[in-house]
Amino acid sequence: FDVENRGFFSFTKGTNDKSMSPTKCSFLLCFQSLEPLPMAGPDFGALGEEAELVEVEPESKQEILENKDVVVQHVHFDGLGRTKDDIIMYEISDVFKAKNLIDVDVLIDTCQGDDALPNGLDVTFEVTELRRLTGSYNTMVGNNEGSMVLGLKFPNLLGRAEKVTFQFSYGTKETSYGLSFFKPRPGNFERNFSVNVYKVTGQFPWSSLRETDRGISTEFNFPIWKTNHTLKWEGVWRELGCLARTASFSVREESGHSLKSSLSHAMVIDSRNSSILPKRGALLKINQELAGYAGGDVSFLKEDFEFQLNKQLLWDSVVSASFWGGMLVPIGDKPSSIADRQAFSMFYLGGPTSVRGFSMYSIGPQSEGDYLGGEAYWAGGVHLYTPLPFRPGRGGFGDLFRTHFFLNAGNLCNLNYGDGPRAHLQRLAECIRWSYGAGVVLRLGNIARLELNYCFPMGVQAGDRICDGVQFGAGIRFL
Repeated sequence: FDVENRGFFSFTKGTNDKSMSPTKCSFLLCFQSLEPLPMAGPDFGALGEEAELVEVEPESKQEILENKDVVVQHVHFDGLGRTKDDIIMYEISDVFKAKNLIDVDVLIDTCQGDDALPNGLDVTFEVTELRRLTGSYNTMVGNNEGSMVLGLKFPNLLGRAEKVTFQFSYGTKETSYGLSFFKPRPGNFERNFSVNVYKVTGQFPWSSLRETDRGISTEFNFPIWKTNHTLKWEGVWRELGCLARTASFSVREESGHSLKSSLSHAMVIDSRNSSILPKRGALLKINQELAGYAGGDVSFLKEDFEFQLNKQLLWDSVVSASFWGGMLVPIGDKPSSIADRQAFSMFYLGGPTSVRGFSMYSIGPQSEGDYLGGEAYWAGGVHLYTPLPFRPGRGGFGDLFRTHFFLNAGNLCNLNYGDGPRAHLQRLAECIRWSYGAGVVLRLGNIARLELNYCFPMGVQAGDRICDGVQFGAGIRFL
């Protein structure tokens, strides 16, 4: 009924006889204000044609059903072939903890069978397994070089998320291939074990060196609190040769074969929101490697670390600070090999990925124009990333670009380990190379980044090669 156009009542009439359909008659109930209705008013007339009848479904039964206590008795999987049930049970263990239907977000039905409980449920998962064999083709950019990568994968090989991978990489400076087996722990994929067999051939023109490594390694990865750890054993047969006829005598005398067997440990704490151009968070990496005690003719102790801190400022600007450092200590009377310093180029500095304004790995000890790296190094940088001026392409392609202002510094040298730590620090503080400049950074997804900078190298020492002006860089890991 209508009381001065204030609203309508609603009522429902039903029957308890299940053989009959309940009779429902519902009207929209709405009030235009919260003022009390008058005790008396005009005669109530019939509802006009303008009144709209809206059927309102009662929600009481739905609420009671959702909050009803249930017990998940049986779980079924449709679509599984080679995958074992036990590894799936780890992933859906939360379903068995459900107390009501709100907690069960899958296909459900009342439990059937002699052991069915009144509030028991059957839960069915519809899954699709990966193919037994998959292939991939992609390109990679890293350490200022590009490569083409072909891969074959055998996922879920034995039914418990094992994976066998074969990868072939052909690059501008190196060619490699490898076969690996990956085995995770059920219920905790961050805890896993892998075995790798590989061959890597690399060219290092800054040292006139060519190196071929054939090896086998085993890794065990596991998390502890907020840290991730990797324990690794590696046995590798290394073959060194000259890349050019003009190679220096220091490189020629190290040519030949060597066998390295080493144990290493790495710890990583990473709270960054992105690994390429993070806006916030920090990164800490600490690596140790001990070679010689498990066999081989190479003995050394290597320590290195990396620290990065990122902070977002006003107007979508980000300031980033990073610091690297490391030391390689030969064990015994035999000096360290250029191959030990060459590994991952950790003990080389210079270029668009470390101290900008200098040519690639062209800082520090050298012989007849061939750079030999150092047994100790440090490098640091402060960066300011801002949006492009006037924000062209904002919300689209333009967001991939950032304006880049930087200040880099670093040094590396060989040490006389009989002088003591104080003398070592003094040598590392001498003849510091540094640079500053500005440029543009392009983020390639979450894979790599490209830099185009205008650099001003400073602190140049005799023998250093500089890149005064425009410098291009591409890679994954930047100072």
